[in-house]
Amino acid sequence: MKSLTGDRLFALIVTILVVGGAAMFLSAALGLLARQNADLGHLAVTQLVLGLIPGVIALVVIRFLPPSLLLKSVLPYYVFSLLLTASVFIPGLGHHTNGATRWIDLGPVTIQPAEFLKIAVVLMFAAYLAKMKGKLSEFKYGLGGFIVIVGIPALLLLLQPNTSTVLVIGVTTAAMYFIAGAPWRDFAILAVAALLGLTGLVFMRPYLMQRVMTFVHPSHDSLASGYQIQQSLIAIGSGGLLGRGFGQSVQKFNYLPEPVGDSIFAVYSEEFGFLGAVLLVLLFTAFAARGFMIAVEANNAFGTFAVTGLTMVITVSAFLNIGAMLSIFPLTGLPLPFISHGGTALLAALASVGIILNIAAHRAKKRAK
Repeated sequence: MKSLTGDRLFALIVTILVVGGAAMFLSAALGLLARQNADLGHLAVTQLVLGLIPGVIALVVIRFLPPSLLLKSVLPYYVFSLLLTASVFIPGLGHHTNGATRWIDLGPVTIQPAEFLKIAVVLMFAAYLAKMKGKLSEFKYGLGGFIVIVGIPALLLLLQPNTSTVLVIGVTTAAMYFIAGAPWRDFAILAVAALLGLTGLVFMRPYLMQRVMTFVHPSHDSLASGYQIQQSLIAIGSGGLLGRGFGQSVQKFNYLPEPVGDSIFAVYSEEFGFLGAVLLVLLFTAFAARGFMIAVEANNAFGTFAVTGLTMVITVSAFLNIGAMLSIFPLTGLPLPFISHGGTALLAALASVGIILNIAAHRAKKRAK
């Protein structure tokens, strides 16, 4: 069983998240029945056909790829993901909604290339760090490489705009850079650049300023900018210790915006209460801990950096989503991995798991010898 999955415990944690996430998605989707123009069938089909089914197939295929082929695919996949992300700006192909152009319109469905780009950046930077380890103290190999590999995707995402994904990629790649042994000088430069960049974006983009102000004053303008966080806190609070029960959320009916999207944690907490919320946090914590253990035991530097990055992309997204619903962080719009609606996000998350299990399996084979 261990050789089949790559890592039995990690596979079990992911299975619980995926199966439980599917059930939670269906429960939250029932709240849309009370809303006009809600196409519940379309949501369910896209989550299944675009996300879960191809995601499981991708997980299995990638899990059994030869490690050499996985490494050789990194650069072509990185270039492809950049081109795919840039294609959202092509008139007639890119889909614009809610002030952003982040999707490719394929008729009955849309895909969000940024989800694939996150994996590509992590893998490309992991391969680069593995090759350049020992030279990172030199600007052109260290910070210079970081700026090129991470900066180009970040620029494309900021033009969409997709600030939350840039934040996830930035935190993840900075952590990978730190693990690789980058000098503290570079972290000081990156920290100052990030602070200045985020401050500039907040002042230039009104929607970001609004999110910051809502975070600082969550009770202000509770019927407009503060509506989502207020309804989220009501849902979480009304769940009490044990929750109302599966499927029994009240807030998902005409109250919570996007109950199947970034507000799904609030629906989950209302139905399963404080203990259920703690269990979910512990599951994502276990996901991170096991992922980092696999990274430590990887056969090579590429495996260590890749697993660390992919694990962080998923867990950082999860905790930013949960924290936003609890008013610990500003609202980001990030989905809750494995659970929120978003076929592309689910497909990308399962593909990431496939890469982690691939690296884990070959680590296991080496140890067995």
